[in-house]
Amino acid sequence: MDEQDKDRNTRHAERMQRKKAVVDEKIAAAQVERGVLLVNTGNGKGKSSAAFGVVARALGHGMKVGVVQFIKGRSDTGEEAFFRRQPDVVWHVMGDGFTWDTQDRARDVATAEAAWQQARALLRDPAIGLVVLDELNIALKYRYLDVATVVADLRARPAQQHVIVTGRAAPPELVEAADTVTEMGVVKHAFAAGVKAMPGVEF
Repeated sequence: MDEQDKDRNTRHAERMQRKKAVVDEKIAAAQVERGVLLVNTGNGKGKSSAAFGVVARALGHGMKVGVVQFIKGRSDTGEEAFFRRQPDVVWHVMGDGFTWDTQDRARDVATAEAAWQQARALLRDPAIGLVVLDELNIALKYRYLDVATVVADLRARPAQQHVIVTGRAAPPELVEAADTVTEMGVVKHAFAAGVKAMPGVEF
């Protein structure tokens, strides 16, 4: 090893030591244990996929999981086929399909309200460790549901229960109430190049 490599390695080790001290300090300061509210939003792909990854993680820790899908009406998704086989998962597909397909606001409102009643039951059950409210943001965006009521129900859930909300255009009230918010952006998407939605990747 020449002197340049030795110097580079020394500087790297010093930099990592400083970084470790900062990280260790933050870990030591984070002592609160409670359920968290996560929001996955933005126009990019992966909001629901990320949520279902957390479902697998929660199951690995022995949690019970509840999923309510707003808007989405298809029941041939890979995630549903897999997770419905898990005894600790309850899964409810409550949507009638995308809003541009239904074209019936009164029907969409009624469907969203029924889905929220199902979600509310999960949010009141302390045995459910994780609740995923997939595409709830869309129902809030179009005002199918009252955002103040939704936020109040989320705040009133059991203290140790985690919730993930997905969908584009998360309303400011939900963002304010959340503990963690991730906005997924678009860099490229295969659909724009004429590639069909492929099973195992898109559904």
